[in-house]
Amino acid sequence: MTDRSVNQRFRITTEDFRQFSEFLEQSCGILLAEHKQYLVQSRLGKIMKEQSCDSLSILVDRLKRPGASALKDSVIDAMTTNETLWFRDIHPYEILAKRLLPELTAERRAQKLRIWSAACSSGQEPYSISMVIDEFKRMNPGTLLSGEEILATDISTSILQQAQKGEYEMLALGRGLSQERLKKYFLTSGEGSWQIRPEIKARVRFQNLNLLGPYTSLGQFDIIFCRNVLIYFSSDVKLEILRKMRRQLKPGGYLLLGASESLSGLSDIYKMIHCRPGIIYQAV
Repeated sequence: MTDRSVNQRFRITTEDFRQFSEFLEQSCGILLAEHKQYLVQSRLGKIMKEQSCDSLSILVDRLKRPGASALKDSVIDAMTTNETLWFRDIHPYEILAKRLLPELTAERRAQKLRIWSAACSSGQEPYSISMVIDEFKRMNPGTLLSGEEILATDISTSILQQAQKGEYEMLALGRGLSQERLKKYFLTSGEGSWQIRPEIKARVRFQNLNLLGPYTSLGQFDIIFCRNVLIYFSSDVKLEILRKMRRQLKPGGYLLLGASESLSGLSDIYKMIHCRPGIIYQAV
């Protein structure tokens, strides 16, 4: 039996889908709309085969058993792994280069610059940030003398392992990366893949993190990128994440959200700034 036939044949009843959706929301905050049954079919096929399950109800039952932490991790990993782009939406990176880096380097000369890339997926966002920092330092010699660090977090252990390698096939590199930056920041590693240069990789530290959990151990940041992930959470969970992120921002630090995401109801802790184009939020 092929993986495809397993994907096609395991059963999902309305009640099974409801219970699985509850498990996913409680575990990592992600809301599954009713029409997303196809996503469960496509992403859980391998796990269903490994577990010899022919219906989602069997998997849901096993997820509830004591000692199922490894299975839970595998299921969450499968359901939260997403592809991303280099320099996605471009405006945030232009704001970083032209406004935030000049401002922060002028104000905090003696401090290390710290940026958090939340839900970093396969690493394109933190590595894009590292490239912007490299370009900024080349154009402004003598800046960021205290160094810089990009913390990249994600709930998926497998996607973090992939991101840490810093190795990408040409298909992935073609999604948002210019030829100029490809030649400047990557080395060919054979068989159609490219390796990101060590100096770009060295700025980035990867760490496993569930956004539903605590952040206090991460320390304080000048900038937080939390882009294109809050759309998967309920309104209450989203607000709680944004409150926790505010506590991790240094006074006057900045939060950057996705192009389709907005912040409402938190004007007491964030100030909206129109950059034209683009919107950012400053900790108040």
